[in-house]
Order: sequence, then C-alpha cells, then structure tokens
Amino acid sequence: MAHALRVQVWRVWRPDVHGVRILVLDGQDRVLLVRHSYGSDKWTPPGGGMRRSEDPLLAGARELREETGCRLIEPRVLQISDENLHGSSNAVRIVVGRTGDEPRADGREIIEVRFFALDALPAHMPAGLARRVQAWAAQIT
Repeated sequence: MAHALRVQVWRVWRPDVHGVRILVLDGQDRVLLVRHSYGSDKWTPPGGGMRRSEDPLLAGARELREETGCRLIEPRVLQISDENLHGSSNAVRIVVGRTGDEPRADGREIIEVRFFALDALPAHMPAGLARRVQAWAAQIT
C-alpha cells in the first residue's frame, strides 16, 4: 500500500530521485538477482533509494545487506544510469562488487533471491535488463 501511494506522489510531484542498483558476483562469477514483494515480480539486481547526501558505495552496501544479508566486497561505482521512475527522474548509481556470503530473502521486501550464471539468466526479467547485467558483469571479472 505504501508503494502504491509513493507511486502516486511521484506521478504528481515528479521529484528527482537518487538510487543504487547493486550488481554483485559470487566466487563462481554468478550474479545475484532478487524478486520483490511489491511492484513487478520480475528478477532484478538488488537496489533501492539513497538517503540525502549518502555515498553510493555505502548505500549499495546497505541495500544489499538489508535485502539479502550479503556483504559487499570491493565495491565501485560503474556508471550512473538515468531512468524514468513513475514519471520522476531517477539517477541510479550502478554499484558493482563481489560477495562471499549465501543470500537470504528478507521476507518483507524481497520474496526470492538467487545467484544465476551469466549465460543462464532467468527469462522473467525486464526487457533489455539481461543484456545490461551481462555487460556490467563483464566489467567486474
């Protein structure tokens, strides 16, 4: 319900939003993807909003820990992607890194979390995201 209200506010006020998307690989070079309990049920990398003046690397580590229980090792900002978020401008920092931890869904925001081989990504992803995930991952390995 809070998510639906937030979407309506964004459509009216069109605030500038800042977020992070975390592309994290494990020791086998598999990428971590999640499915949310709200919005789309498609597989995506973990991520979320940045707090005011928050460092993107700290935001990425925080979001990854909150959503999956994993620690982010050797993070770096790969790029900034300007995305439309319900009519608002969303400047998303693509944070890349690694983890040695076994993920677990938080059971609230995230309903499923899993590592996928880069050549066997799930079909149920947003259009074009699999290609971008593979390109981002190529810059980590």
